[in-house]
Amino acid sequence: MSTPPASYDDLSAVYLNCSLKRSSEKSHTQDLMDRSIAIMEGVGVSCETIRLADLDIAYGVYPDMTEHGWDTDAWPEVQDKVMAADILVIGTPIWLGQHSSVCSLAIERLYGYSGKLNDKGQYAYYGRAGGCLVTGNEDGIKHVSMGVLYSLQHLGYTIPPQADAGWIGAVGPGPSYGDVPDDGGTPAGFDSNFTNRNTTFMTWNLLHTARMLTHAGGVPAYGNQQPKWADGERFGFPENPEYR
Repeated sequence: MSTPPASYDDLSAVYLNCSLKRSSEKSHTQDLMDRSIAIMEGVGVSCETIRLADLDIAYGVYPDMTEHGWDTDAWPEVQDKVMAADILVIGTPIWLGQHSSVCSLAIERLYGYSGKLNDKGQYAYYGRAGGCLVTGNEDGIKHVSMGVLYSLQHLGYTIPPQADAGWIGAVGPGPSYGDVPDDGGTPAGFDSNFTNRNTTFMTWNLLHTARMLTHAGGVPAYGNQQPKWADGERFGFPENPEYR
């Protein structure tokens, strides 16, 4: 096997599992996430998976919803882990052609922190890489990925090339990813060359992007600093009305 072009053992990744099931039940989404995690851990990346359905997360778009009328909110601890990580991967099943309601909740809560700034005056998520993994037994991987990855880049994440992967079985009822057949053979989807390839490409592209970002000290802090824009610095924006 060829040698990776860099060292990645100082990087960290958080995987948000947006299954509707708690950890007491099997998650097909987790099965696929584990394939990606194995690649990352194989090069020394510190990975943590958070099953959001296990947590009492409040609805809303503020960093801590206990400051807005909710009695409890487990999200601030999740947010701290997200902010400490170089890579974020959102994993979601498909329901009715859409990402899960838990995934919507995660994106809304991530959005609640998007107005924060880093120490360079950029929005807080700058300098991090994001991707997504999708499972289901109906069509919709690209549709779901489109929404999730758009949301992450809008918040400030850098999205690598081919930053999504997934597996769907045949249309209609049938095995989900990782289900073991009655004859004890290969779990469903594990022998899918398409899924294995895309999951591998996504994972390595996340690693490469996070590596480049950390080596560069993040995204250059010019032309994207909210305080300077608020103070009137326009970073070369043409003031001539004919350009507006």
